[in-house]
Amino acid sequence: MSAVIKQANVQIRPMQEEDLEFVIDNEISAYDFPWSKTIFQDCLHVGYCCWVAEREGMIVGHGVMTVAAGESHILNICIHPEYQGQGIGRNLITHLLELALDHDVNMTFLEVRPSNFSAIKLYLDLGFDEIGSRRNYYPAKMGREDALIFARTILREE
Repeated sequence: MSAVIKQANVQIRPMQEEDLEFVIDNEISAYDFPWSKTIFQDCLHVGYCCWVAEREGMIVGHGVMTVAAGESHILNICIHPEYQGQGIGRNLITHLLELALDHDVNMTFLEVRPSNFSAIKLYLDLGFDEIGSRRNYYPAKMGREDALIFARTILREE
């Protein structure tokens, strides 16, 4: 698989350390409780699958996934609010699922806030199923919020 792909006017490429300022800006724009620069640095240094989506030279989204023991876990998907609803998140997740296949993964997991209706719809559209929940998983303005756990079996098409 190519390390750089283009889909819908979007280039998806591996995340680099020099991308982190833009990645953090996207996180802050999209989330009340963004990941820190240190978390992203750690993900890069341990070799997680870290990718960015660029449009016209500007980083508009990113994704982070772990791969181990035949499973993958999408830890972070973020699209800048100005670019949401344009298929960029779908393209980024599809790319991560293709990478998982390349690593002989047969199951991918992710968590999502129950209040994130657009993300839930996207995950269902992409073939994920809700399989459970994690209590008090996410920080929230008034305490903690549960997470819904989604999973998808990945099969290579013959």
